[in-house]
Order: sequence, then C-alpha cells, then structure tokens
Amino acid sequence: MSGGRLLAPAGWITAPETRAVIGALEAAQAGCARFVGGCVRNALMGRPVDDIDIATLLVPDEVIAALQAAGLKFAPTGLAHGTVTAIVHGRPFEITTLRKDVETDGRHAVVAFTTDWAQDAARRDFRLNAIYATPDGALFDPVGGIEDALAGRVVFIGDAQDRIREDYLRILRFFRLSAQCSQSVDPAGLAACGALAEGIDALSAERVWRELKKLLAAPDPRLALAAMAASGVLARVLPEACGLDVCDRIVAVDSDSFFDPDGLLRLLALMLDDPQAARDLARRLKLSNAERDRLVAALGQWSDGGVGVDMRIVSYLSARQVRRALYHLGAQAFRDRVRLGWARDSNPRTHSQWRALLAMSEGWVRPALKLTGEQVAAAGVPRGARIGAVMREVEAWWIDADFPDDELSLIERLKAVAQALG
Repeated sequence: MSGGRLLAPAGWITAPETRAVIGALEAAQAGCARFVGGCVRNALMGRPVDDIDIATLLVPDEVIAALQAAGLKFAPTGLAHGTVTAIVHGRPFEITTLRKDVETDGRHAVVAFTTDWAQDAARRDFRLNAIYATPDGALFDPVGGIEDALAGRVVFIGDAQDRIREDYLRILRFFRLSAQCSQSVDPAGLAACGALAEGIDALSAERVWRELKKLLAAPDPRLALAAMAASGVLARVLPEACGLDVCDRIVAVDSDSFFDPDGLLRLLALMLDDPQAARDLARRLKLSNAERDRLVAALGQWSDGGVGVDMRIVSYLSARQVRRALYHLGAQAFRDRVRLGWARDSNPRTHSQWRALLAMSEGWVRPALKLTGEQVAAAGVPRGARIGAVMREVEAWWIDADFPDDELSLIERLKAVAQALG
C-alpha cells in the first residue's frame, strides 16, 4: 500500500450498488478486487466520479460465476481482454482481470492474465491512471501516480514512446486528460506525441472522435489544443481546423458566463463557414447523423424565406428579426450561430446584446402556419404544383408580417395570392 494513504469517504464507494458488486467478488476470493483508473484519480483530485472500474484477480469465468451467485446482472463486454460489466439498478461497473501485454500493434493488444498488481499497472497509460484503491479506500500506487493526481500532472508510465507504440490512441488520451486534469502539458509526453503523430492514421474513426469529443468538452481545453497544434497532432486529426482564436474565445465566454462546455460548438469554432467541409468531416470521423446535421445547420449562409435574402446573425437583431431567424434556422442552429458570432466579435460592449439573443431563443416554440392544401384548393387554385407555390407565397407574407394568428387575414391573403397567380 502507499504509506497508509486512504481515499476520503465517498458516496460512490459506499453506494449499495457498489457494495453489491464488491461483495460478490470478495465472496469468491477475499482481497481480489480494487478500484482503479478514473474513479480513483478523480476522487483524489476532488472531481466527480462517474464511471467505476474495478480490477480483480479473478479470471472472467470466475467473475461471471461470482456475479451469478449474487444474483447480479452482467454483460460479457470484452472477455478476450478480461472485461465483464456488472449492471446493478442500471449502473454499470466494468470489472477487468489483471493483465499484462503479450503483443501490441499500436491499435490492439494481445494480453495474458496475471495476479501481479504491479504488472497490471505497468501496462496502463499514465501514472495517475494506475492508482488502485481497496474496497475500504486504502491506496496502492506502484508507479507514483498519487503525486501526479494531486499536482494535476499527466505523465506516461515509463518511456512515453513505448507506451504510445502500444496504442496510438494514447496520443489523443494524453491531450484529453491534460485538458481535463492539468494546467500544463508534460514536455516529454508532448515530444513523444509529436514524434509519433502519424500513428494516429491507423486508428478507427470512432475511437478518434470519441477522444476528440471528450477533449473539446473539457471545461478549458485551450492549453491542450494549443499543444496539439504546436506538435502537429491537431492538423493530422482535424485538418479542417483553421485556427484556435474563435474556439479560445468561446471557452472564455463559457467560463465568464457559466455556460456548460459544448464539444460540438467548439468543433464548429475551429472550422470555416463551409457546410460541405462539415459534411466531409462528419463522414470521415463517423459522427452521428444528429451531430452531422447540427454542424451543417450552423455553418454557411441561409436564405430567408426562399426569396434569396441572406441574413447574417449580428448582435443588434431586433426581436422581430430574431423570431424570423428562429423560424428558418431552428433554435439549436440559431443559438450556435449566435455563439459563433459572439466569439468572433471583438467588441466587449456587445456582450449583453449577444446574451439577449440567446435569452430570446429560450423556450421558443415554432409557430405553425394554419393553412392547408384543401383551403388553397377551395380558393380556386388547381391541384398540383400550384398548391405548393401558393402556400409558399402566403407563408412568406405571414413570416414578413411577424406570424399573425389571425385566420381572417390569412384567408384574405390567400385569396389575393391565388388571384394574382391566376
């Protein structure tokens, strides 16, 4: 153990779900289970604990038998790598047998099970991720991770280049954890990441995007992003990035205004106003359809009412213009464009105006045009394409009139349009 050090009492350790999983494993073999990884690291740093990982001396079949004996649900999420996930009241606990690497190729590892906690620690990525805690909170620190966690340092275990060659995703994890946990970037780790950056090309798009999204959603990723750019890693992972200035200002506004970090918004801030580039990026990194659609909707010009009037989002929009923009763009795209506009505006006097635009979008409900094709046909318009043309013309008038809820005026306008179009 590490000099008698203990984790402070915490709800995640004493939660009934946690105790049920630990109890099941300990019933099979006393002293076989320890917490490890992010939960221990975050607890030491005074940060929230979300995911709970458990390392164990039990092999997967023994883990499954122990969970079954305790009546706990489980999923065999990675048996080849020694991982079984226990699920208690909907909460997952990833349980992994102690391992040592037999063979690595930069993407995948062939592992063998071990009963040596130090061997298991040695194959992990960073020292602050290789701290173990017994069920009663006693710490075991074979590689010196406690001091790193307390100081907020992200340092590779052993030789940084050796750790990276085992799995090139560790390059992105280095920057992600530096963004989440540190106020600095370890020089030796940074040099190793820059030297081996081309190894990222062999990684799957899904793994790259998962790490990049977490990095961008860190409370303040500016230092890590600057280090990524300086090392050449950012250009390799995100060649669409055209600079850090706008992203830096969005992070600053987040901090000043107590906005929640938004990884997709920060990704938008790194890019040019080019919807096609957004589509290409989404395809390359295999973003979800919803993520792709949000990127595309937030970038480029938009046509107001289909009549060729391009309208930029500026800080001095009137309430009427805001409602029109919200109608055409939708609330999410409008807010994204407001945030991007705010970040690109160097005038501090406009901050309250940008904030007011965001406030006007909150709780907005898109009005519905109370006009049907049957009503248009009843006004004498022949069925077919003309119906749609008339409805679009009436809708344009209705938007320009600021969405009046007056059925009589709408019908009168319909008659006028129908007559004008013959």
